[in-house]
Amino acid sequence: MKQILVTVLLITLSFKSYSQEKKINFEKGTFKEALAKAAGEDKLIFMSFYTTWDDTCMKIDKHIFTLESVYPFFNKNYINVQIDMEKEEGIELAKYYKVKLYPTFLVLNQKGEILSNLKVNSAATLVQKANEALKLKL
Repeated sequence: MKQILVTVLLITLSFKSYSQEKKINFEKGTFKEALAKAAGEDKLIFMSFYTTWDDTCMKIDKHIFTLESVYPFFNKNYINVQIDMEKEEGIELAKYYKVKLYPTFLVLNQKGEILSNLKVNSAATLVQKANEALKLKL
């Protein structure tokens, strides 16, 4: 009986590790909640503005945000927010931050002020620019 319980536990743990997504963990709440979390954890915010119909946005989400060289860095160092520019608070945030192109990546401080607009063309550049932005934290 004990051996069966151990086996079931091991199988359950292995399924859990395979089911966890290996990508940037984007916050599920509101932008205001992300700001509060950033302040509480003393982190900056990485904000990704996207649309669901833009091919480049979908490729970055699938092929860049899932790389071993990308997602651990962002998950450790940032509160990550992904905003659909055409839905709910994304519409107002896109206006507020004057986002007209997508994808757009911003680094914000805990007050929501822009510290950096990350212009990137590769995963390496994204991590490099985001690492440089960490030094802007005051």
